[in-house]
Amino acid sequence: MTLVWRHLPRPLCLVTSTLRILEMRPFLSLGASWTSVTKLGLHTRPRMPPCDFTPEKYQSLGYSRVLEIHKEHLSPVVTAFFQKPLLLHQGHMEWLFDAEGNRYLDFFSGIVTVSVGHCHPTVNAAAQKQLGRLWHTSAIFFHAPIHEYAEKLAALLPEPLKVIFLVNSGSEANDLAMLMARAHSNNIDIISFRGAYHGCSPYTLGLTNVGTYKMELPGGIGCQSTMCPDVFRGPWGGSHCRDSPVQTIRKCSCAPDCCQAKDQYIEQFKDTLSTSVANSIAGFFAEPIQGVNGVVQYPKGFLKEAFELVRARGGVCIADEVQTGFGRLGSHFWGFQTHDVLPDIVTMAKGIGNGFPMAAVVTTPEIAKSLAKCLQHFNTFGGSPLACAVGSAVLEVIKEENLQENSQEVGTYMLLKFAKLQDEFEIVGDVRGKGLMIGIEMVQDKTFRIAPPMCITKLEADFAVEVFRSALTQHMERRAK
Repeated sequence: MTLVWRHLPRPLCLVTSTLRILEMRPFLSLGASWTSVTKLGLHTRPRMPPCDFTPEKYQSLGYSRVLEIHKEHLSPVVTAFFQKPLLLHQGHMEWLFDAEGNRYLDFFSGIVTVSVGHCHPTVNAAAQKQLGRLWHTSAIFFHAPIHEYAEKLAALLPEPLKVIFLVNSGSEANDLAMLMARAHSNNIDIISFRGAYHGCSPYTLGLTNVGTYKMELPGGIGCQSTMCPDVFRGPWGGSHCRDSPVQTIRKCSCAPDCCQAKDQYIEQFKDTLSTSVANSIAGFFAEPIQGVNGVVQYPKGFLKEAFELVRARGGVCIADEVQTGFGRLGSHFWGFQTHDVLPDIVTMAKGIGNGFPMAAVVTTPEIAKSLAKCLQHFNTFGGSPLACAVGSAVLEVIKEENLQENSQEVGTYMLLKFAKLQDEFEIVGDVRGKGLMIGIEMVQDKTFRIAPPMCITKLEADFAVEVFRSALTQHMERRAK
């Protein structure tokens, strides 16, 4: 879900892809002043934090013409959010500006993709410098940006994850990882969680287990789903089970260092291994935290035991870090590190390039050699000079501006504030997440996904929470009428 907040002079609005959750109008008008919304029922307007950036004046296509072109020429599969879709014009750090000059606080980062901020000046400068030097040469020729970037990225990963394949998207990265797993193991079956999202290509659709992305056409041969160990929606789990500042309100008898729910979900995983796949398998894909499924976290210790079971069957373990990587979770640079596991293959995209089309697969020398024996892998645009210059700049900004630390501090602060909404509103079922990857699940089983750029401040987090609280208040008052 996308959360953005409109600046004055127009009314503040909550923009969401799942409006049916709160039965809201597409543009939710808030009132004139902010007092005590929850006590007085007044629809007031939280004060939007300041921004010292002035966007350029929009001078391109008119709104009506944009709608005409979209309807006539662009894919009908891509449905714009909202009854009146936003026409965005410019971005600056955590802010977006539309064609009319309205300002928005971006709380979804272009589907968890803008990591260090829209048009970050350091990343812009690196891209512009490389544009003037060399846009493209395929990887069959050497160029310094790819070697510089490979060394920087490899330094951020533990041994023996040191061989890097650069590609263009998360789906393409997961395609390649599937191929690697099968080439190395000489097996076919790959397991992924129900609720998992690993891409929309014909190959990765077999791994993706979200109903809206499934097709009636054949595809995804050799892919099997297993129960998602969701400690909120699932049959087991409670107040000590997940690695988050906020736990479920459902109580459990687990000790802080021993999760009984983990044992129950591992039994389900074992059942999949014994009934749904061959004796020897190719691998297991897991997002460290599920993104599209609503920021779902697993019981502590689950992935570690699941990895052991997979390897005992001859399979390799793949961590899909497309949404969780590059410091977004705060406590660690990679999501798999929060589970105390070492995958055999890591896939990454989205935040890797701060919005630039860039992705990577990182694996061990042994697995890389297995792929090389059966395939002459080549990618025309993967690892282009421009992409690698952007990628290096993103890594520089994350380090120099302490954005991983900011994700930890501001993300925890915001999680705890959102968690208080559970005490105020009966329709808020669960608040969860880690760092700046947050989910708020309503009791009717719909989820808000919150993943702002990693440069946001506590002041902006306060604003977002207050707008969300006001929206919930209005919804509850409408229900009461």
